[in-house]
Amino acid sequence: MPENAAEVTAAGIARLAGVGRAAVSNWRRRHADFPRPVGGTETSPSFALHEVERWLRAQGKLAEVPLRERVWQQLSGHPAGAVTALRHAGCLLLLVRDRPTAWLELSAVSDRRLLTRLPAALDTVLTARFGDRCSPVPAPAAAELEASVPLLRGAAELAAETGARQAFEFLLGRHLDANPRQYTLTPAGPAELMAALAGADTPGRTVLDPASGTGGLLRAVRQPAALYAQDADPELASLTAVRLALHGDADIRAAAGDALRADAFPGLAADAVLCHPPFNERNWGHGELAYDPRWEYGFPARTESELAWVQHALARLRPGATAVLLMPPAVASRKSGRRIRADLLRRGALRAVVSLPAGAAPPYGIPLHLWVLRRPAAGERPGQELLLVDTAELAEPGGGRGKLDWQGVHRVVLEAWQPFVRDGGVPERPGRSRSVPVIELLDDDVDLAPARHLPPPAAGGDAAELAGVRERLTEALRLVHDITPEAVEPAAEGSPIRPGTTVGELVRAGVLELRAGGSGSGSGSRTSPGPGPVPASGPVPASGPVPASGPASVPVLTEQDVHDGTAPSGTLPEGPAPGEGAVEPVLLRAGDVVVPVLGSGPSARVIDEATAGAALGRNLQLLRPDPAALDPWFLAGFLRGTANNRQASSYASTATRLDVRRLQLPRLPLAEQRRYGDRFRALAEFESALRRAGRLGEQLVQGLYDGLTDGTVEA
Repeated sequence: MPENAAEVTAAGIARLAGVGRAAVSNWRRRHADFPRPVGGTETSPSFALHEVERWLRAQGKLAEVPLRERVWQQLSGHPAGAVTALRHAGCLLLLVRDRPTAWLELSAVSDRRLLTRLPAALDTVLTARFGDRCSPVPAPAAAELEASVPLLRGAAELAAETGARQAFEFLLGRHLDANPRQYTLTPAGPAELMAALAGADTPGRTVLDPASGTGGLLRAVRQPAALYAQDADPELASLTAVRLALHGDADIRAAAGDALRADAFPGLAADAVLCHPPFNERNWGHGELAYDPRWEYGFPARTESELAWVQHALARLRPGATAVLLMPPAVASRKSGRRIRADLLRRGALRAVVSLPAGAAPPYGIPLHLWVLRRPAAGERPGQELLLVDTAELAEPGGGRGKLDWQGVHRVVLEAWQPFVRDGGVPERPGRSRSVPVIELLDDDVDLAPARHLPPPAAGGDAAELAGVRERLTEALRLVHDITPEAVEPAAEGSPIRPGTTVGELVRAGVLELRAGGSGSGSGSRTSPGPGPVPASGPVPASGPVPASGPASVPVLTEQDVHDGTAPSGTLPEGPAPGEGAVEPVLLRAGDVVVPVLGSGPSARVIDEATAGAALGRNLQLLRPDPAALDPWFLAGFLRGTANNRQASSYASTATRLDVRRLQLPRLPLAEQRRYGDRFRALAEFESALRRAGRLGEQLVQGLYDGLTDGTVEA
């Protein structure tokens, strides 16, 4: 095996073959000719990628490796590491984009000849793109590129299919997903909002990010004239430079180094600064930067690294320009920073503090703040008010990073910010936004947390709204009473035992289709028809892939939605579009039965027309019955039996997992199934009515508590 061959783990093999990791373990045990490990550890071995591909193809388990998957495996298994491989691929993609003819000539020669000519070609395109400022992205030498030749050819092939920028975004996104703890990312939602607040979405601007990370904030800027990026990690600085260069035609200036200790752009007067600084850094340079001229508003305490970044951002703005920083909420109220906060207010540098919903950006568990700052112009009268905005109510209950209404957040924030900039103040909106006179904030605490200065909204609404809730509750309780199941009659003694079957047998019989859900997972389980206990008197549902999904706006039915009986609340992750190598999600149809597989009590849901079209989420399995052989309500009802779930479950140390194939149901004629199905449907309607009444009751109770305490309801 060549020393520079790419390696792949068992998880990578499973992804290549479209199977689970357990299948790979079985292959290793059962097949003596399975490739031997070439690296890794005893518990997590790695294998030579070319040997694995050869073996899978010989076994008929790999007809064709998807191009995206092959390129990713070459990158992730690169002997010099994934970051080096990404940098090499990015440089090559820049050559493909900017000088396609030159690459076509190079791609026609042998690998050995390519190694002698490619470094010069890359140096030419990097110099043309970055000038003499390309130190974060040095042109790799021939010896460095030797292990990357298969990757580079594959990346160029991928660029021909999707475009150079999209190819790099796919590879970078895969790398970030595979190393979530290594990087602190700024999601697209807050990045776009920050760019809009700073006016950086106006074409022709010069924008700086002094803690650029992977370049997510600068990537949100529309049609910039120049982008300046600096990061303490040289590898991130190089990846950001390549990413931004592939994203547009702006002048890119990227540098490696700590912007507080070694500012790469000391004379810059930018039109906007966007920054997601490191949080809670004690070693930010407090000891050696005491006399730095950037501390115009006060020398930050050792525990106030974020206020050092605030003043660095202000120092790199032209007069009248705006900076937006993503901040932890503690910075708005810590005692150690109150003097700097007070001076920022007095001199009109701090213009707005926006509280985002929890889940907006890492760390996802706390509601982060946006600070909007403006560098005062000489002789300018300071602003007399500070805009405070709180968007916490836009976070859905039980929500998280995937459940934020970003359109709503953008609308609320910009509807307050734009008139505030124009008029110097905005009308008060309880619980949402208010422009507060600076003099009110200059007390002993200088606490700038928006929630502490906004009048709370009436959580239950006014008296008229509460009366409406009461009417809806009364109607819901009346419905619950009307559809309460009748008194049950015991089964007759000596009733014959009904012959039964299992879900697995029905799948093998071809009258039931079984599919697993996941984030964009479309892997299903449908075997060829065979003999089974339930005769099919009609056509069997066609097997094959579920129809391609639309954009990431397709809702996802989550495990919690099934348990709560609510509408699909999840969203598909960002990724490659269907048809470009993405694995298509499983889309639901009316009449499907969905079952959660992680234990939290028996549950099954029949999909109606309103839910049809949503994607199947994680930890759910879909059962699609042939309507000529199986009634969906009959199926769902028997799958909810407590004893049935108990005997089909396996137990781990921390969770119970349901083996859906082992669930049982009786073999009955279709007419008898429908009789049971009607009863199960009535029970489901009763359960839904109970849930609605419970939610309305909770809303009415809390609304009355709030109304009585805030004075909107008379005692």
